[in-house]
Amino acid sequence: MHDIEPHFGWRDYYTAEHDPKSPFFGRQYSEIYFTNTIYNYYIHPQWDEFGSNTLYLKILACNYSLHYCVIEFLGEWNDLLYNDIMFLYRDVVEPLLDHGIHFFILVGENVLSFHDDGDDYYQEWFDNIEDGWIVCLNFREHVIHDFVKARLDYYLAFGGKFDQFNWRGVLPDQLFQQIDELVMKRLSP
Repeated sequence: MHDIEPHFGWRDYYTAEHDPKSPFFGRQYSEIYFTNTIYNYYIHPQWDEFGSNTLYLKILACNYSLHYCVIEFLGEWNDLLYNDIMFLYRDVVEPLLDHGIHFFILVGENVLSFHDDGDDYYQEWFDNIEDGWIVCLNFREHVIHDFVKARLDYYLAFGGKFDQFNWRGVLPDQLFQQIDELVMKRLSP
């Protein structure tokens, strides 16, 4: 797991550690010291910790004028044992909401499993994005299955074209526009 890096192709456009509005502003990263682990497996030091024992993230892009952010994840999303959604919502999402972000693109290719424990924080997140949305891109089939079992499909958009989306091949603003168009098509009768 130590060689799985967050997507670095957009670093010329955005870095969370240099964004004064980011919850990760001022963070410094090592390229040689691996300190964070997921179940005793070291992970690449570019991933950001946010309170979870098993889930890490990286804010890849944030555009305050278009009100969106792209967040990539690594690890096990475990609401049951570690209340990951609470830490994610309180420590990452709420500060972004305070700065006008209400479109969230969550990249889950490296989310290995999901364990639910209710939908309270998902509902709160959904209720606080006004006319926004939360889209899950490229989550694994068994994780999507667990999202459905937990009835998170009311709050999160996933599946269909969101399952095999080539997001790395476009720039952040282009990704946002493509996702927004897909969401609008889903909502149209």
